[in-house]
Amino acid sequence: MSSGLDIERLYTEFHLDIYHFSLYFSSNKQDAEDITQETFLKAIRNIHMLKDRNRAKYWLLSIARNTAIDHFRKRKQKSSLPEIIEKTTNEDMKNSLDDFLLIKEQWEEIQHALLRIKPHYRSLLILRGIQEMTIKETAEILGCSELKIRVDFYRAVKVLKKELHVLEGVNKNGKFQKSNSRS
Repeated sequence: MSSGLDIERLYTEFHLDIYHFSLYFSSNKQDAEDITQETFLKAIRNIHMLKDRNRAKYWLLSIARNTAIDHFRKRKQKSSLPEIIEKTTNEDMKNSLDDFLLIKEQWEEIQHALLRIKPHYRSLLILRGIQEMTIKETAEILGCSELKIRVDFYRAVKVLKKELHVLEGVNKNGKFQKSNSRS
């Protein structure tokens, strides 16, 4: 599996999966494009490492995850919010403007919270929660046991909920507001 045609086929088949993972991970279209491009460049250089064509998607997602982590280590990026959910179709517009704005605000809060948690938990939440991968698939991509995925996913959800709760105490100006509830 070393011909150019094979990498072209892999790109055609999986580039959207890699791009979406990268977009969820980074919350930035430009970073997602850069990560996707770097992922496929690494795949070209290491195509000989792909032993089973049926595992190509997981192999590429594993490369994408490591590339994304490296990307942010290099840039030492603090955080950035997404501009908007990339897919807005006419069917989405059936909702009222208020519903649309509420969904957009909730999505931005989730993205902001995801950017505040460690990359391993972020990867778990993206793969299991957003991309709905199985425990087995996630374990293969992250190079962990299925038990570790189960335990860490539970912990990642707790951390995400905590981050979302913390964000509720921040007003639109970014200043902390006291909350009447305690956790």
